[in-house]
Amino acid sequence: MIRKAFSLLAAVLLASTFGSAYAQTAAPPTPLGRQLKKLDLSLTGVGLFNSRVTGTVVTNLRAPNQGESITQFASNTTGLLATIHYPIKPYFGLEMNYGYGRYAENYEGPGVANFLPANTTNFKVQTKVTEYTLGYLVTPPHPIFGMQPFASVGVGAQAFRPTAFGGQEEPEKARMTYYYSLGVHKELNPHFGFQLGFRQLFFLAPDFGQNYLTILKHVTTYEPMIGFYLKF
Repeated sequence: MIRKAFSLLAAVLLASTFGSAYAQTAAPPTPLGRQLKKLDLSLTGVGLFNSRVTGTVVTNLRAPNQGESITQFASNTTGLLATIHYPIKPYFGLEMNYGYGRYAENYEGPGVANFLPANTTNFKVQTKVTEYTLGYLVTPPHPIFGMQPFASVGVGAQAFRPTAFGGQEEPEKARMTYYYSLGVHKELNPHFGFQLGFRQLFFLAPDFGQNYLTILKHVTTYEPMIGFYLKF
C-alpha cells in the first residue's frame, strides 16, 4: 500500500513538472500550489550495516535459557529508502520515510547452543525489514558550495517479517525505531537532482516475540545513502 502511494506521488511529481509551465502562464499559484512546490520525493539506495551486541536472556520471562549469554548480529546488505521532504520553513519541516531491506538475524553463544541443529554454530532467521518513520526536518536557507544541506531526526517503527523459507517459522515482530540523518541535495534542474547522505537507526535487538531470544540490548543500523530526488 505504501509503496503504491510513493509510486503515485512520483507520477504526480513528474506530471506536475511538465504541466507547471502551462499552469504558471494561466494563473498565479494558489496557496496550496505554493505548499506543494516545497515537497520533494527522494529515492535512494542505502547500505545496511548492523552492529553486534551481547547480553543475557532476561530472567523475568521464564525462558528455558534465562540468564545465559546470546550474541546477536544481522548480516550487512543493501536496501531502498523513499522519503518525502516537506520543508515548511528553513529551520522547520517534516519528512516521511519508507525503507526496505532483507537480511539474516543471527544468534549465537551459550544461550542458543542447546537448540541448534547438529554442526551449526548459530541460529539464523532470514527476515524482511520494513521501516515506517516520521521526522523533524531542518533545511538551512542557503546552499553551501552549490549544495543544499539538510538534517532530520525522528521516530517510528520497523517491522521484521521472517521469510517463508529461512525464517524458521518465527512470527512477525515490530520494534520502535529512532533515527537521525544528514545529507545534501545537488540540484540539476528545478525538478530533479542528486542526494547524498548518512542515517543511523537505533532499536532493540529483534527477538521475534520469543522469550529465549530476548536480551533487551539496543542495536544500531548505519545507512550511507545515494540516490536522486524529484520536485514539483
